[in-house]
Amino acid sequence: MSASLERLAGLLRKEALQIVRDPSALAIAFLLPAMLLVLFGYGVTLDPHDVPLAVVVERPDAVTASFVAQLRGTPYFTPESFATIQSADRAFDSRRVSGIVWLREDFTRRLISSGAAPIGVFVNGVDANTARLIEGYLQQVWASWLAARGRSLGSARGLPIEVEPRVRFNPAVSSGDYLVPGLIAIVMTLTGALLTALVIAREWERGTLEALMATRASIREILLAKLIPYFVLGMGGMVATLVLAVTLFGVPFRGSLLVLTGASALFLLA
Repeated sequence: MSASLERLAGLLRKEALQIVRDPSALAIAFLLPAMLLVLFGYGVTLDPHDVPLAVVVERPDAVTASFVAQLRGTPYFTPESFATIQSADRAFDSRRVSGIVWLREDFTRRLISSGAAPIGVFVNGVDANTARLIEGYLQQVWASWLAARGRSLGSARGLPIEVEPRVRFNPAVSSGDYLVPGLIAIVMTLTGALLTALVIAREWERGTLEALMATRASIREILLAKLIPYFVLGMGGMVATLVLAVTLFGVPFRGSLLVLTGASALFLLA
């Protein structure tokens, strides 16, 4: 048993020296996961920001100015004023804007008389997911503005029921909070496969794999010597991507670090 452990320790030292002298394994274990996480994290996002929006106000007044100011105060839209719906429609067709908000001439009169008034909303539906998100953001802005107006007037006319939604576990409804953790698993899969392919291909090309077979080391010892160092590298890459997810993308970490480490270890060994 002691001889087997000595052989395994010698093989592990050999693998460690090869890793130190060949930086490609370190690059795959640490640099590649970081690059993939940054690339996918910033490239794959479902949250629209600064969406160009055409705003048509047929009869400007203090009420419409208040609503337009509410639109400008959100990080989701970049409103641009247009005098007529025709000019806004041309900008929409040329993809200068991604949506149109149309306040008709009788907007203020109907709002004062009945407490609510319809607004026209046109959204580019080529990307259905983005269109739904833009529509939802506009409805949020509209509901917030109506509620603020009702409070400023000292009444809740037109809003007999006030809905206060609470989104748990992801209050900002940020796509990064559920995309980035999934990307960590994808990155671990890619780096694990690349590290395995790298070590086998390198040993085969150099002929050292056949030389190892000719030694007194058993197949189990050789496999463990190949597995343990690259398993440690893979876990190190997981820790690096986790730190990036928390610090760079602001993904909150909740739960047990021990459970995450154990699950990641099983995932790499699978």
